[in-house]
Amino acid sequence: MNERPPVNRELIARVPAFRIAISVMLIGCLFALPARTLAADPVRPVDRPVSPFGIGPCSMRSQCFPTWIPQMVEIGVTDVRCFGGSWGCEPEQGKFNWKVTDERLDYLESQNVHAGALLMGRRPKWLTNGTSRLPPSGLPLDCLPEWSNYVSNMVAHTKGRVKYFEVWNEPPNGTKNAPPSDYAKVMVASYDAAKSSNPDALVGLATKSVYLYYLDAAIKAGAKGHYDYITLHPYEVLGTVASHPGTEPLFLTIASKVRKMLAAQDPAKVNVPIFFTEIGYDAKRSAAKQAQALVKTYTMGIAQGIACIQWFEGRDGDSGPMGLMDAKGNKRPSYTALSVMIRYLGKYPRYLGWVLLNDKHYAFVFQGANGVVLITWAATATPDEVEFDSGVEYINPQIDQIVKAFKVPLTADPIIIEKGVPDKLVAQAKANKTKPFPWGGDYTDAKSVSVTMGAKNVEKGLHTLSADSIAADVVLYGGNARAGNVPGGNAFLVDPNFLSYDTVPVEITAVVRRNEQNDPFKLTLQYESTSGYKDAKPYDIPDNQEWHKATWRIDDPQFVASWAFDFRINSGKYCIQSVTVTKLAK
Repeated sequence: MNERPPVNRELIARVPAFRIAISVMLIGCLFALPARTLAADPVRPVDRPVSPFGIGPCSMRSQCFPTWIPQMVEIGVTDVRCFGGSWGCEPEQGKFNWKVTDERLDYLESQNVHAGALLMGRRPKWLTNGTSRLPPSGLPLDCLPEWSNYVSNMVAHTKGRVKYFEVWNEPPNGTKNAPPSDYAKVMVASYDAAKSSNPDALVGLATKSVYLYYLDAAIKAGAKGHYDYITLHPYEVLGTVASHPGTEPLFLTIASKVRKMLAAQDPAKVNVPIFFTEIGYDAKRSAAKQAQALVKTYTMGIAQGIACIQWFEGRDGDSGPMGLMDAKGNKRPSYTALSVMIRYLGKYPRYLGWVLLNDKHYAFVFQGANGVVLITWAATATPDEVEFDSGVEYINPQIDQIVKAFKVPLTADPIIIEKGVPDKLVAQAKANKTKPFPWGGDYTDAKSVSVTMGAKNVEKGLHTLSADSIAADVVLYGGNARAGNVPGGNAFLVDPNFLSYDTVPVEITAVVRRNEQNDPFKLTLQYESTSGYKDAKPYDIPDNQEWHKATWRIDDPQFVASWAFDFRINSGKYCIQSVTVTKLAK
């Protein structure tokens, strides 16, 4: 498969370092069990339905739950990604030491918290001539019978305490870029071993980001039918939405893209749950923006039916300032925001539908803990306001302060209208619930989509990541254009309702010319394909005397915005007037 393409780090909120240390998370601090912090629950944590409000710890915080779990329980978060699951519990072949496993699960149950297991890790020393190490491929392909025995014993030992078993951490990142066919072999072995010990165990098929190509290929390679849920880590998509107002449909259509893939490759599994077992935003960029990103994540995740969203993470650990609390335990605005969301939505909110306020700002309506609530924010960089005939009460989750008003300001800060949501809006939301999320119009049946550059982009189903505020207006050679080096102006997103996942031949046309100095320039196109991101044949811009059409026929597109773009052209000293994507006959 192709290597991961370079990504503009300003567009993403991803943790830069891969947390491979999670493979040894079962080796760590042991602790005494504190008194239960919640009233006794007659339902065991493992028997409760999963809540969309979850949390995902790093390796370090998975080893010392008492330093942050009570604060999560305090605001109503009782679903944790994993307590561990490393192969380190088998120090001798066929002999298991469950001491750490049991102590961690005992502690979590004392807090009324349910955690899944992450099945991955180094091979034990008895398999490696006394040296514990990762398999050469990152996957235990050379010892699948031994791996299966470990999985079988882990699932049997935790029966009645653990339900969800995620197989490996975000492959291919955590598998040393092993091909999907290798992961499929491990997936089948893990699934069969888990089900043999506990038919009620649920086994998760995983990948990094929204890398549907990898899931698609793994299913084709043999994983078909051998999983019960899907896990994704859409950091890049969240980072794009947090930084670029108006790109919400990119996030809102993650689940629909997954289900299109499943419908094509494994129809029997088309409705399996989808988990975001990691997603987050770096607080060092902005603590306030982290809180904004959190509210948008849970709101849009619940709206599209994500079963559990496990924010990374509860308290800063070994992966940077990603936590709801910092390393010293100080609570960030994101902690307050999540607390407010759960207070008003309840642990199990029911999504009612969506509306557009002022015809452009998404608003999401839920049946919450004590009535109907509406969550909204500005879909533009410029603030706006929406007027209600009757007064409403709204709250900014990161401030936790109620305001009464007839005119409600809309900014990048999401707000929750918790009293006075008009019945008319609720009815509209319900009517829209199953309709596609529009992105500047409905392009479901369009033959082509385009964007025309200038002082203000004219986007008709094709979008760039450059906001109007930084659009370099270049009036040259007889018409408006945009400089080819405007940040974000060279990354393109196709309206998901026009084309997503389906492999339909398309033609991409860019109208370009050289810069004023007539410097030679070679235009390159990188696009998302059925085998990952690929480079198309370069195009030499002839001159600056007239506009030229650079045209690429793409027979294998698979646009799902894995890295928050469908295709991009290289940045440089040229001028670009427009880009068009046209569907071709097969």
